Amino acid sequence: MVDLNNQVILISGAKGGLGSPVTQACLSAGGLVVGSSKSIQDSDFVNPHFTAMPADLTVAASAERLVDEILRRFHRIDAVIHVMGGFAGGQPIPATDDDTWDRMMNLNLRSAFYILRTVIPPMRAAGRGRIVAISSRQAIEPAANLSAYNTSKAALWR
Repeated sequence: MVDLNNQVILISGAKGGLGSPVTQACLSAGGLVVGSSKSIQDSDFVNPHFTAMPADLTVAASAERLVDEILRRFHRIDAVIHVMGGFAGGQPIPATDDDTWDRMMNLNLRSAFYILRTVIPPMRAAGRGRIVAISSRQAIEPAANLSAYNTSKAALWR
């Protein structure tokens, strides 16, 4: 197991289906985890090394406030694990409406862009940091009729 002793780790989507086990694993490895999602609370992960910070990462200003608050409280961010995302679609391209397309781009791509754009400068200033952005198998093996989801996840791959 990786030793994350006292590493400040931001997990976006910490409360979700993938985010919950990632958060638990980082806490078990000794990390100081800041978990973010729209409705996260400290009580979602009962651990003294867990801090909930609600944020809507589909909004640039919200990502900026989140990173500013983490830096104010912890003075650094050692790693970001971006697992936030969602799924909608299931239609051929001609039947995919603008709302579905926009929702997938916002949840799966724009959120990653906003948090990474905000966290990279302080990591560079510190001369260190790690970023993991989770994509999907659909990024490299896209299924038919999932164009909005596939595209939003493919943009995170590599």
